[in-house]
Amino acid sequence: MDTQMQDGHAADQKDTVARALGWFSLGLGTAQIAAPRVVERLIGLNGDRQAVMRLLGAREVASGVGILAQRRPTPWLWARVAGDAMDLALLGRAFRAADARKARVAGAIAAVAGVTVPDVLESLRVSASRPVRVKASTTVRRPVEAVYDFWRDLSNLPRFMIHLDSVEERGDRSHWRATAPGGRTVQWDAELIDERPNELLRWRGSGQVPNEGTVRFVEAPGNRGTEIHVSLAYEPPAGELGALVAKLFGEEPQTQIKDDLRRFKQVMETGEIVVSDGSPAGVSAKQQLRQRPAQPLEVTS
Repeated sequence: MDTQMQDGHAADQKDTVARALGWFSLGLGTAQIAAPRVVERLIGLNGDRQAVMRLLGAREVASGVGILAQRRPTPWLWARVAGDAMDLALLGRAFRAADARKARVAGAIAAVAGVTVPDVLESLRVSASRPVRVKASTTVRRPVEAVYDFWRDLSNLPRFMIHLDSVEERGDRSHWRATAPGGRTVQWDAELIDERPNELLRWRGSGQVPNEGTVRFVEAPGNRGTEIHVSLAYEPPAGELGALVAKLFGEEPQTQIKDDLRRFKQVMETGEIVVSDGSPAGVSAKQQLRQRPAQPLEVTS
């Protein structure tokens, strides 16, 4: 795929747990750097390991900044897990020291072990939540200019993209709405980040469904019209909304985008989506969901 999900998506899309862990790292690391002796005494050590404590604090600050600053904080979350393992090893060694306040060190070990659980769970969850990337192409027997102009008018997209309700242009940005199974509305904003008339459209979306993609328009060899090449990546959100988005875009997004392009080809070449007696409702792609079993033709005398 020639585009990737960017780090510059809206900050409000960052996972709440990851954000909390990032701020926790920043707070703990700042305390370890600014007051290492105090931190040591709080966890039951004798206060002669200030250099080590400051190094651990620098590690925590780096992890916190990485988690909060990056759209995909996975490496920094795993850095926290590694740091937890290091802290547990150091505390275990300190517990065996003759001068350690064992009750306080044991409490510190329990606290680090407790933080390790959300660190591991969040790292696993974020690692598993990867952008979905798909590609598809088709050839339309129409001139490049006509094909580009139709697609560039974003209000045309619901005519062949079955999951869309509407696309509303708002200056340099656009607002997209779709209805997931069960009637839940899913919406997001998008902006064009690259536009080359009759050649390319590239967009980036933010909101409930962070996404990014490219549509390329190329003259087909042999005067056969226009080749359309679509590359798309979207980032499924977590939780209930993520389940709705999965249903909205289908279990096989690769198949769905191919179907969208097939309908686009029909609209461009014939002016409508080809229907049968089993799907008689309208030219909007959404109407194709309102199907019925095909009926034999009525015979009139």
